[in-house]
Amino acid sequence: MIDPRLQTALILQDILENKIIASEAKQHFDPVANNDLSFSNMLLQTSLRNLVPIKKLLKTYIKKKLPTNAKLALYLLILGTTEILYLSTPDYAVINSYVDIAKKRLDKYVAGFVNAVLRKICNNKDAFNKQPTTEFFPPEFRRIINASYNKKQSALIEASFSNEPLLDITAKSGKSIEDAIILPLGSYRLKNNGNITKISGFSEGHWWVQDFSSSLAVNLLDNVKNKKILDVCAAPGGKTAQLIERGALVTSLDISSQRLDRLKENLKRLKLEAQEIICADAIDWLKNFHQEPYDMVLLDAPCSATGTLRRHPELVHIKTLSDVNKMADVQHQLLNLVPRALKSKGTLIYCTCSLSRTEGEEQIRQFLKLHPEFKTKQTPLPDELKSMQTSEGWIRVLPSHLSKQGGADGFFIAFLTKE
Repeated sequence: MIDPRLQTALILQDILENKIIASEAKQHFDPVANNDLSFSNMLLQTSLRNLVPIKKLLKTYIKKKLPTNAKLALYLLILGTTEILYLSTPDYAVINSYVDIAKKRLDKYVAGFVNAVLRKICNNKDAFNKQPTTEFFPPEFRRIINASYNKKQSALIEASFSNEPLLDITAKSGKSIEDAIILPLGSYRLKNNGNITKISGFSEGHWWVQDFSSSLAVNLLDNVKNKKILDVCAAPGGKTAQLIERGALVTSLDISSQRLDRLKENLKRLKLEAQEIICADAIDWLKNFHQEPYDMVLLDAPCSATGTLRRHPELVHIKTLSDVNKMADVQHQLLNLVPRALKSKGTLIYCTCSLSRTEGEEQIRQFLKLHPEFKTKQTPLPDELKSMQTSEGWIRVLPSHLSKQGGADGFFIAFLTKE
């Protein structure tokens, strides 16, 4: 079985060099043994959360560029530094482990270099810890944040990134989660123990994992019982499940058959049933829409996913402004096709899990100019959530919201009525 530290280094290298998300990178390698899985995940997540200060520190000790055939050494050093500074592994164990990997995978000279750098970090870690950093975003991601927020807001978003997120759960009506915090509008929050199947009620289908921000759009809807609702880009099905649970007649549409398989599995476990599940490109499907329109259309549009940075810290190292603009083009196309699938006096719910206003507020401003028949539907929020409401009546959730309860995913929601 492969060493979990080596496997984590290879996954980290794949993420950063190929600009892919962690779940995709993990598929490129043999799975880590079950007894090492929690350690490997913690090591990867912690290194990604602290990559900017770690790289700055390593730069003071690495004076020459590593040869191409020894690039793995950099990722071994990143993980070794992570364990020395942020985890509780004894220094000698860290040094021995990474030097041994370097000897086996590279050569004794590179192993000597790894040994020397890690020893220097061990000797100077107290000085590092006395000057805690508040800088976690690399320059390119900072450009995304600064394009949408002022300095104070950007600082709050960055500060929230270093905190490990808790587990949010949506429970069926009449079901509850033991030992959990109850969030506004009824979501449950508890510590993530790494194995959700062990939480009471999982096999019985009493609940599903869904971040508070993701659950907000449906939780704020009025009565949806017997309403025909189209859930566009529906997989993996959190909002579909919410709507069905509340009595809606839901058509779930998604381009990915693999993601729809997951949606079907989730609904089966929850003992919920959609009216229809369609695997199709939403743009093509909406262009050719000729059936009876829906009472509501929920468009959880494809986006840069930058709002999920607390749960996916790799995003701050792989997303760029060009990614944001590329997704904004897709969102624009989808938004302008949705009206043909919506009844007169129907409701359009547009949301994205992006922090960029280009993918949220700006999209809706453009849409309302092009479609004057749509008006913003003012949605009242409970007092503890009022700070999330924009002056236009839309909803902008920041990672710094719900800070006392552990924060939230970045999210944008607009409710629009077709008049």
